[in-house]
Amino acid sequence: MNLFSLSWNYIKSKPLNTVLNVLLMSLGIAIILVLLLLNSQLEENLGKNKRGIDLVVGAKGSPLQLILANVYHIDFPTGNIKLKEAKTLVRNRLIKSAIPLALGDNYRGFRIVGTNHDYVNLYQGEVEAGEMWKNNLDVTLGANVAKRLSLKVGDEFFGAHGMSVSDLEHDEASYHVIGILAASGSVLDNLILTNIESVWQVHDHEEEEGEEEHEHGEEPVLGSAYKTGFPEGDEDAEITSMLVQFRSAMGAVQLPRMINANTNMQAASPAFETQRLFSLLGVGVNMIRSFAYIIIIISGLSIFISLYNSLKDRKYDLAIMRSLGASRSKLFVHVIIEGVIITLLGGLFGFVLGHALVEILAGYYEKSEEVGITGLVFVNQELIVLLLSIGVGIVSALLPAFSAYRTDISKVLAQD
Repeated sequence: MNLFSLSWNYIKSKPLNTVLNVLLMSLGIAIILVLLLLNSQLEENLGKNKRGIDLVVGAKGSPLQLILANVYHIDFPTGNIKLKEAKTLVRNRLIKSAIPLALGDNYRGFRIVGTNHDYVNLYQGEVEAGEMWKNNLDVTLGANVAKRLSLKVGDEFFGAHGMSVSDLEHDEASYHVIGILAASGSVLDNLILTNIESVWQVHDHEEEEGEEEHEHGEEPVLGSAYKTGFPEGDEDAEITSMLVQFRSAMGAVQLPRMINANTNMQAASPAFETQRLFSLLGVGVNMIRSFAYIIIIISGLSIFISLYNSLKDRKYDLAIMRSLGASRSKLFVHVIIEGVIITLLGGLFGFVLGHALVEILAGYYEKSEEVGITGLVFVNQELIVLLLSIGVGIVSALLPAFSAYRTDISKVLAQD
């Protein structure tokens, strides 16, 4: 006697109940999986992008905004800081290294970042085509930028002031694409990188008209610190921020307090601010997750009611099975298998639905690609959720299975 085939036939004989139970289960599973995928990918990508950065120093304002703008490039900068003050701070014995950043422009929504080659090395970036920027107004593109904007080595474009696509272009100087980075899964993929002098140059509105622009093949116009370190600038020169790495753990204790209290700059810890961000988001995530678990419990109750009620119509069938030689344990397993099949179908459908929803959302929101959200990944916790759904099916079927186990052949056949 094939119990699985028998159980499947009984399930097919009640299509409406089966579909309802499967949908309830799959909805709860899908919600949990969406939360798992979003949460795990956000944590992974946020952790990857802040690796190697102990402190961000920039203009005073919101410390979380400072981190989001200068580490993850998903918010507006808090302002600029004086280059002279930044250089003075870098000489502190507690600082091992510092990478300057100059923000403020974009090209069709992708940020133009003035910095040095240390920034690419921080994320272990590699050049796929061309080379790293070297001359003023040379740029090296992130992989996603080149792909989305169909740019290649040798192309030119004008940057736009600000961080939004609709901002006015700087038509006094064009950028020259000389390199494209390989995809790294980090913020580099979505940035246009150049030296800081280039950012200063396109913002210098007092530049004489007719000044010769650099053309490839002529004597290069080198930035003073395109590989490492800080550029040379006058008293009024500014940068947006710098990414600091401590020489020792003592830096974490002393530097932030000293910078915030004694300078015109602000220091913020990426580790602390991202943890605070997740704690703020965690309340809403936990509420949605709790709602999903409630749906799964309701699904379990629905399965229990469905199986328990179906036994009233199947007592005669079960009695016949017993009279044909089926043991009590086989009847028990037969009902348990029904519960497992329903919840397994719900779990598998929920698995597909959850991944599909994340992929659809990632395609709908452009910023999803910038933070690395996709539905085409698998996280270990998903297996636990799938096992949970099977467990719910087993528990829901226990009482109906026990009722089937206690079927009295003589009494049922006598009644019929």
